[in-house]
Amino acid sequence: MRHPTPAPVPAFSPHTEADLAQVLHTGPFHLALRAALAVRGLPLQRVQHHLAHRGIKVGVTSLSYWQQGARRPQRPESRKAVRALEELLQLPGNSLIRLLDETAPEVERPAARAYRSLVEASGVVEQLLAELECPTDGGLHTVGHHERVRIGAARELLGRESQHVVRAHRDGVDRYLAIHHGDPGSDASRVTVRARENCRTGRVRHHRATGVVVAELLFDARLRAGETYPFGYGFEDGTGGPSSEYVRGFTFAGGQYVLQVGFDPAALPVRCRRFTQPSAGAPRSSRSDLTLTGHHRTVHLVEQGVRPGILGIDWDWE
Repeated sequence: MRHPTPAPVPAFSPHTEADLAQVLHTGPFHLALRAALAVRGLPLQRVQHHLAHRGIKVGVTSLSYWQQGARRPQRPESRKAVRALEELLQLPGNSLIRLLDETAPEVERPAARAYRSLVEASGVVEQLLAELECPTDGGLHTVGHHERVRIGAARELLGRESQHVVRAHRDGVDRYLAIHHGDPGSDASRVTVRARENCRTGRVRHHRATGVVVAELLFDARLRAGETYPFGYGFEDGTGGPSSEYVRGFTFAGGQYVLQVGFDPAALPVRCRRFTQPSAGAPRSSRSDLTLTGHHRTVHLVEQGVRPGILGIDWDWE
């Protein structure tokens, strides 16, 4: 297994207990851990030594990845180490664990076609992110996302466009990772990325077996914590078989999400519905019928305050 090289660390130099208290409140996890280490003046080698005396084995490399956001301590033994770090660094109980549970990667999640498909795609996404040497914490939260999906005359997913507004929660963020998951039969190598306003395409990785494409979108500016940034992008597909749904997963609460699905007049569905799911393996609920409207035959949903889980629209063909 190849581990990614840690990404450059953005400027953050806490000097006081007040600085530490603030970042423990706001997060994210890796910045809070880095701040605690800096304020306490403990090098990673000494931290490793103290943990070893408590019967907890963690490598210096892992600690380094944790404080840079290149890795997240998710396994039970790693979470045990985080609780020990709270005590070692003289932090309030559960202060780091809380941030670890709350902070989630801000990368666009692939549309889920089925539970098995989602699991396979998620594993591929992790692999491709590692190849791109990208930290799991992208430093961004979504303020608003308007997504337009186009279904063609052969009932295929032609493509999708996004208008996205994000807010940085740390200094130095200058990119976003967009992920596309094609329908069964799609050829990821033929999917193209379209960077539009306020961004340009960086590195792109394809996985043909699952139809997953990961694209790096580079901003025209480096953001400071708290700054918002609007940008647009899209994926051109058209390589898969008949499409019957479009699904978006959310790992944490966020801003507004709008999804529009447009159909070719030569291939109109007989019924469309919106739905929610608490997780990929759970039953679909909150179903409601949607009516095709407009010249371009579209249906849509609007979620004012996104909650963790899954939102989507599905449809039936004759």
